[in-house]
Amino acid sequence: MLHRRIFQLPIIQRCRKHRSLSTLSQMADYVPKEDPDFSKMTNSTKMNLFTAVNSAMRIALETDPTCIIFGEDVAFGGVFRCSQGLKEDFGADRVFNTPLSENGIAGFAVGYAAMGGTCIAEIQFADYIFPAFDQIVNEMSKFRYRSGNQWNCGGVTMRAPCGAVGHGGHYHSQSPEAYLAHTPGICVVMPRGPIQAKGLLLSSIRSKDPVVFLEPKALYRSSVEEVPDDDYEIPLGQAEILQHGTDVTIVGWGGQLRTLEKAVRLAKQHHGISCELIDLRTILPWDTYTVSESVKKTGKLVVSHEAPITCGFGAEVVASMQEMCFEYLEAPIQRVCGYDTPFPLVHEKYYLPTEFKNLEAITRVMEFAK
Repeated sequence: MLHRRIFQLPIIQRCRKHRSLSTLSQMADYVPKEDPDFSKMTNSTKMNLFTAVNSAMRIALETDPTCIIFGEDVAFGGVFRCSQGLKEDFGADRVFNTPLSENGIAGFAVGYAAMGGTCIAEIQFADYIFPAFDQIVNEMSKFRYRSGNQWNCGGVTMRAPCGAVGHGGHYHSQSPEAYLAHTPGICVVMPRGPIQAKGLLLSSIRSKDPVVFLEPKALYRSSVEEVPDDDYEIPLGQAEILQHGTDVTIVGWGGQLRTLEKAVRLAKQHHGISCELIDLRTILPWDTYTVSESVKKTGKLVVSHEAPITCGFGAEVVASMQEMCFEYLEAPIQRVCGYDTPFPLVHEKYYLPTEFKNLEAITRVMEFAK
């Protein structure tokens, strides 16, 4: 019934007019932009991460007549309220619920985007993205390639809350970015806060490639910033140096940046260590240039993420930096990550790569380099 109802919607007709499948740009044509100049944006609103996501989706619906939002419970705002008020303002044919079928959500997203539309599909928790892997890995990521660039599904953005939240346990705490990063043909993005979330999400929605947008759910209400009201985009595939330093490079992404900021402060206060802190922002494709230039300067690297250490995305960062910066390294590269166990409920505080574990890694590389 969902399939039949969706393809009777008048918005499908608007999709065909809005995009020509034969003229859509490819990934090679996507020219990265500079980060927006926030100093020129005079109007802002205090937002947390979920309201920043809401703001980005509202702008997408306003500026793109083919844009639709769908997923489990999104019509009433979703479990984290990210789509709150959008159905009321844009109508039930543009913001609507789906059955409890992640593979169906992903499959419909591929089909809708293949017809020229823009869609924002929500997977209620990133832990439940795995049933959708067939559509993501075998269809969404390969759609352009297998057609020899005759068609694509670049209009897909899949949002999914990820990471630890304090009480999520096995099935509501996982960080699946490494699984996704092993899939050529998609982009994987994870913001660290509200300003980044809005700009990166708008870039993801407007990208000509399908994007999986992972949102650290622990930040939905805890991370608050003055977010510009403007329609702005933050470029995909470009890391950001949050703090310049000379002694050791620290790399992370998403919610882990809050932990790393604490570790960097402790290193400076108690040991006089100058850390250069980098937020990857985009996991795939990731910014090897920014990281390698920093490692060549400092000679030392610590990479940290919540996901399990074995085959986590940190391993890719380490392998690449070992290859690109071998002659500059003064100490073994350190990874500070989650353990190789299912995500534990009562033992979460022991599992997480805290600021103290990262501080230990920072001091270890400094001692080795003496």
